[in-house]
Amino acid sequence: MPTVDDALEHAGEFHFFQKQMFFLLALLSVAFTPIYVGIVFLGFTPDHRCRSPGVAELSLRCGWSPAEELNYTVPGPGPAGEASPGQCRRYEVDWNQSALGCVDPLASLATNRSHLPLGPCRDGWVYETPGSSIVTEFNLVCTNSWMLDLFQSSVNVGFFIGSVGIGYIADRFGRKLCLLTTILINAASGVLMAISPTYTWMLIFRVIQGLVSKAGWLIGFILITEFVGLRYRRTVGIFYQAAFTVGLLVLAGVAYALPHWRWLQFTVTLPNFCFLLYYWCIPESPRWLISQNKNAKAMRVIKHIAKKNGKSLTTSLQHLRLEEEAGKKLNPSFFDLVRTPQIRKHTLILMYNWFTSSVLYQGLIMHVGLAGDNIYLDFFYSALVEFPAAFLVILTIDRIGRRYPWAVSNMVAGAACLASVFTPGDLQWLKIIVSCLGRMGITMAFEIVCLVNAELYPTFIRNLGVLVCSSMCDIGGIITPFLVYRLTNIWLELPLMVFAVVGLVAGGLVLLLPETKGKALPETIEEVENIQRPRKNKEKMIYLQVQEVDIPLN
Repeated sequence: MPTVDDALEHAGEFHFFQKQMFFLLALLSVAFTPIYVGIVFLGFTPDHRCRSPGVAELSLRCGWSPAEELNYTVPGPGPAGEASPGQCRRYEVDWNQSALGCVDPLASLATNRSHLPLGPCRDGWVYETPGSSIVTEFNLVCTNSWMLDLFQSSVNVGFFIGSVGIGYIADRFGRKLCLLTTILINAASGVLMAISPTYTWMLIFRVIQGLVSKAGWLIGFILITEFVGLRYRRTVGIFYQAAFTVGLLVLAGVAYALPHWRWLQFTVTLPNFCFLLYYWCIPESPRWLISQNKNAKAMRVIKHIAKKNGKSLTTSLQHLRLEEEAGKKLNPSFFDLVRTPQIRKHTLILMYNWFTSSVLYQGLIMHVGLAGDNIYLDFFYSALVEFPAAFLVILTIDRIGRRYPWAVSNMVAGAACLASVFTPGDLQWLKIIVSCLGRMGITMAFEIVCLVNAELYPTFIRNLGVLVCSSMCDIGGIITPFLVYRLTNIWLELPLMVFAVVGLVAGGLVLLLPETKGKALPETIEEVENIQRPRKNKEKMIYLQVQEVDIPLN
């Protein structure tokens, strides 16, 4: 009985229908970007200082410039490695008293300003920015700065829960229904977040967005790979991820045009309502329909694909089966991922690499928002390097293999982070080049781990292995905001030191994995356990011994 891939060979593996579906579903990948890394603009933290009652009146009376007001009324820089006291503390001075003059008014109170008492910012903060962010509106600075970390971590908690739960729902009730449901919830929660009156409500709607947005992105990925023929799946998967990079460029432009976070959030959410029109544009996956014994509906979809592609189907393609039906059904368990030595090694290394990819990718993007002079241009330039990263993956994985490009990309990312720490600040051009190399490296590593993960597990635990290992990506995303924002309070470059170590270790661990280029997907645990090169050497040795025995007999 023919399979879906056999039918697609006749209906068209990547023709007009598949290109149309790719364009529509790639828009989902573009729209997912603001949720994944929008914290850079939504949570931008500008320069700030304590608001002190009376300072504005005194400054107006004395005719101070902004620089003079800062110099006269705000505490100066603290010891090296500490945050400036002026951001979170103020002089405990009554600025309305008549004894204060216009030239160095604090000199009349103390000969040395360090002797003046400092207190917390009881009257809020003054922010040096023409726009707004969730930081400036809800005062997420100083003792409340951890609330910004929580905001980004909460969306990753949603990713973690939603990917598992909605993945099951998509397998149970269908890709299309689940996709449309996630789109509707994502759009509604995004708008509600834009009009949230308090931080708590904003956090709740952000978690809801996390629950459905990544799951919707994954369903789009599954749908496009199930619509195309076997030969095109890997390339289509890479370009689907490259569409996310297009979203990065668009996000930089929209954020520049809309510096106020509520308008930005509202604008990047609106396209999701347009995606509801996919109800009339995208059919259900024929592979899922066959898995549910809905062969007639699957054949209608296949015929629709053939018609769109200008192809015709033969009469032999009236009954289809799934490729998996050829083998015996087995019940996978989590224990299977660690029961045997090779699979246990694969699981641990893959989990660490998923974690590393997430931490470095999100961490480098967040660090751009903290360390860059122009947040919009720096974000835009660093996003551009993801395009050559995608092409390098396509060029290398089928020519050189998976293992060496994967290991090198991790090591380049780690080395670039380390080099950036020790690059002098006056060599800005060099710092930009090094940062772009790091971003390119970790982007390649992220895309390769997505591809290789499935190739290292036997069929009956393949989906489970990918699910468990990739969950570390979301765990990394939960930790990253605290890692970046807390460590930069100690030293701006400290997160890069951590990223360097994590990336270099990941690159070294990849070299312990087997090469999967040119090898069929393993079907059993035994095949995975014997996938290493020593088995091949042993077979060659046995073959040579047989030849040596045969020669004297001739």
